[in-house]
Amino acid sequence: MKLTLLGTGSPIPSPDRAGSANLIEAGPHRLLVDCGRGVVMRLAAAGALPGMLSHVFLTHLHSDHVTDFNDLITTRWAMSPVDNPLTVTGPPGTQRFTDRTLAMLEDDIGYRIAHHDDLNWQPGVNVDEVHDGVAWERDGVRVVAAPTDHRPVDPTVGYRFEHEGRSIVLAGDTIPCEGLDRLLANADVYVQTVIRPDLVAMVPSARFQDIHDYHSSCEQAGATASKAGVGTLVLTHQVPTPMPGTEQEWIDQVRAGGFTGEVVFAHDLTVVEV
Repeated sequence: MKLTLLGTGSPIPSPDRAGSANLIEAGPHRLLVDCGRGVVMRLAAAGALPGMLSHVFLTHLHSDHVTDFNDLITTRWAMSPVDNPLTVTGPPGTQRFTDRTLAMLEDDIGYRIAHHDDLNWQPGVNVDEVHDGVAWERDGVRVVAAPTDHRPVDPTVGYRFEHEGRSIVLAGDTIPCEGLDRLLANADVYVQTVIRPDLVAMVPSARFQDIHDYHSSCEQAGATASKAGVGTLVLTHQVPTPMPGTEQEWIDQVRAGGFTGEVVFAHDLTVVEV
C-alpha cells in the first residue's frame, strides 16, 4: 500500500500546507480520506484526479476536513466523459452534509448542463454512513471503521485500511480512546493529527486554548502508538503550524510518550509505503 499525505495543514492558513487529505493506493484502488482546502490541486500533484478515485472516506464534518468536498464533486462530474458517481463513506450526518453541498452547487450545475450538450446528467454522489464495523471491501482491500473522540464534534470515525497483510490507520482528529485502540492493534502505519500543548499555551487566545481537550498531543500519540504495537507513526495536521527546523522537537515529544518505532513528520505530498 502507498500512502500520500496530500494535505498536512490545520485550520490555520499556510502557504505550504493544504488542508487535511490523504490518498491511499491499494490494489487497483485509489482511496481518498478527507478533503480539506486544496485537495484537488494536491491530488493532481500526486498523479491522480477526482475521476480516478474509487471511493472517498470522511472522518468527520469539521470544515477543515471537508471544505473542498464541493470541488471534488464538481471536478469529477465536469471532467468525466460518462456518468461517474462519487461514492462516499462517512459518519452519521454525511448524507445530510452531501445533500446540502449539492444544493449549494445547484446554480453551477445548471450553468454547465445548459452550456455543454454532452453533459446531460446531474453529479451523482452515493453515500454510506458508518460508525463502527466494516466500511468498505473490494478486490482484497478492506476498510474498517471505529468511533473516535473529538467531542463536541460527534460522531467521528477513524479508518483502518488493510491489503495483503499490511495496514494503515488514519485516525482523523481524536484524543486517545477505545475505538482508536481497536483500529491500531499491531498496525503498520498510524497517521495522527497532533498538537504541541507547550506552544498552544503561548498563544493569547481563549479560542485557541480550546483545542487542548479534543486533539492528541505528540506525547499522547506516542503513548497510543506504543500501546498498540504500531510500526510507524506519522504526525500530520500539526498545530501550531511548525517552524522550519523544529521537526525534531515534535519527535522528541513523541518519544516522551514511550514510542520507539519510526516517526514520520509529514509535509504535503510525503509518501509512506508498506
